[in-house]
Amino acid sequence: MKILLGIGHPADVHFFKNFIKEMKSIGHDLFVAAREKEITYFLLDKYTIPYHRISFHQKTIIKKIINYFIRWGRTFKLCKIIKPDIAMGVGDFYLPQIGKLSGFQTVVITDTERAIHDSFLTFPFVSHILTPSCYKKNLKKKHIRYTSYKELAYLAPKHFTPDPKIYDLLGIKKNQRYVIIRFISWTAVHDIGHRGLTPDMKKAAVKEFSKHAKVFISSEQELPGELKDYKIPVSPEKIHHALYYADLLYGESSTMASETACLGTPAIYIDDRGRGYTDEQEKKYGLVFNFKGSLEGQKCSIQKGIELLTTPGIKRQWHYKRDKMLGDKIDVTAFMVWFIENYPESVKIIKESQ
Repeated sequence: MKILLGIGHPADVHFFKNFIKEMKSIGHDLFVAAREKEITYFLLDKYTIPYHRISFHQKTIIKKIINYFIRWGRTFKLCKIIKPDIAMGVGDFYLPQIGKLSGFQTVVITDTERAIHDSFLTFPFVSHILTPSCYKKNLKKKHIRYTSYKELAYLAPKHFTPDPKIYDLLGIKKNQRYVIIRFISWTAVHDIGHRGLTPDMKKAAVKEFSKHAKVFISSEQELPGELKDYKIPVSPEKIHHALYYADLLYGESSTMASETACLGTPAIYIDDRGRGYTDEQEKKYGLVFNFKGSLEGQKCSIQKGIELLTTPGIKRQWHYKRDKMLGDKIDVTAFMVWFIENYPESVKIIKESQ
């Protein structure tokens, strides 16, 4: 089977890397059409995944529109050459549109309810949509739910073993307490009209958390001068090891909040709308704390961070919560391998079991 994957975000590389390895091992042909965003190409090279360079992430509306046509045209040409039997992507709307026109099946994985553009750019053209069971919308006939989080495709114990050498890379003593703060660029399509932490709140978080632990910052944007010294000194592919041993993740990234929850570390996520999965991780498992992006919400989020950092034995509590969560969830990579290998019969099997 010829399978084309659309990768447009660094997290997509992590999501698909084990799927690619397993599908290749059983004889399928895998192809990757990749867009560069921050470190996407870096990660693909690091994991020795061959790929076709399609385009670059653009930040302004005008450039996004121009890039849409460039990326569409290049992806279309690639599909003409490869002639895939099926194509997959995370939140991808290029492959579904091209698949509809060219006659091949497409599957899109999404967990972001606020991606309004999906309603007219993706869902009308896609063959089927895979979402976590906690996804808040009902996408009707094309909708397939799986009982897990996409981050478990690469962070479940089967796929991830934490490396304590991360302490050396961070330049701190083993078991020294530390916090990771994550800032995003707010330039994704679903981020339009939204803003994150104010500059004052960013500095306040660093100041307050530094009283209790070492602070490292991971940021999609260039850090201002007064925060540059806090930049996390590890290579991007090592970030999950850093998250595992951290005492707290605080920031604006829903994906990183969910990754942190899947690793058994307390996470605070600041966003106006939230996500179905971070909501479930808070309400059902107590792994994440969600706060609104209002000034009051930002202040409360910092107070919660201080509370967590001053709670004795909190990492033991979170590992217990993580074990409970893992007991409820399936292996996402194994599910995807089964789903695609047996597609479209797998759709019928799932629908009949629901």
